Amino acid sequence: MGSTIVLGDGPLGRAITATLRERGDAVEMCGRPADGQHDPVVLGRADVVVDASRADAVATNIETALAGGAHAFVIATSGWQADVDRVAASLRRAGAVAVAAPNLALGAALFLRLVGEAARLAGALGGFEPSVLEWHRRTKADRPSGTAREIVRRLSTELPIDVDEVAVLRSGSMPGMHIVGLDGPSETIELRLTARDRSGYAAGAVAAIDWLQRADRVAGIHPFDEVVDELIASGRRAATPALQPAGATA
Repeated sequence: MGSTIVLGDGPLGRAITATLRERGDAVEMCGRPADGQHDPVVLGRADVVVDASRADAVATNIETALAGGAHAFVIATSGWQADVDRVAASLRRAGAVAVAAPNLALGAALFLRLVGEAARLAGALGGFEPSVLEWHRRTKADRPSGTAREIVRRLSTELPIDVDEVAVLRSGSMPGMHIVGLDGPSETIELRLTARDRSGYAAGAVAAIDWLQRADRVAGIHPFDEVVDELIASGRRAATPALQPAGATA
C-alpha cells in the first residue's frame, strides 16, 4: 500500500489513522495549522490525502494538496456541499480524483439503499408519509447532518419530504443515529441506523483508499456507492475491527 496523509486530528481523523496503522500502512495525521493552510509540498508526497477536517476547510485543503501534486483524495468531512462545484472543477483541471460521501460507513451505505427501496415501495403503494430524525453529539456543526440530507434526497424521489422537515437533536457524545419513519393510516414502519463508534466510518475510508489505488479512475468526484458496488461485486471484505467474544470487556 502507498502512503496516506489524514487531515484532521479529531475523533474521525484519529479513527482512520488508527485503522490504517493497524494494517501496517504508512500514514501521517495532520491537525489544523496555525495559519489555516497546510504545506502543499508535504501533502503532495502522499499517494492519498484523506480530509477529515472541517467543512469550511475542505476546498482549501484540496486545492493546497493539488498545488503540491497530490492526485487522489478521500473526503470524509460532511457539511461542505456549498463547495462541491468548486472542488469538482479543481479536481478535473488537475486530472485528480476523489471519493466523497456524507457518511463513509459501509453500514450507512447499505442503509441508504434500504431507504431508497423503502421509498420506492411506499410510493408505489401510497398512503405513507415519511419522516427523518437525526441525533449527533453536541459539537457537530452541520444540521441536519450530511447523512440526513442524503436520506431526504433518496426519499424525495418517491415521497413528499424536504430537508427543512428533518428533526435534529444535538446532545451528549452520540456518534450518530438516523431514524426514517414511514407512517401509514394504521401502522408505522421505522428504519434505524445507529453508529456505536467511528470504526465503521474508518473502515469505509480505508475501502475508498484501496479503491483509488486499485485502478485509474476518471477525474472528478466519485460517490462512495461506486466503492460499495465494487466491494459487493468482487466479494471483498472491508477492513473492520475484530469482533470481541461474548462477555469480553475492554
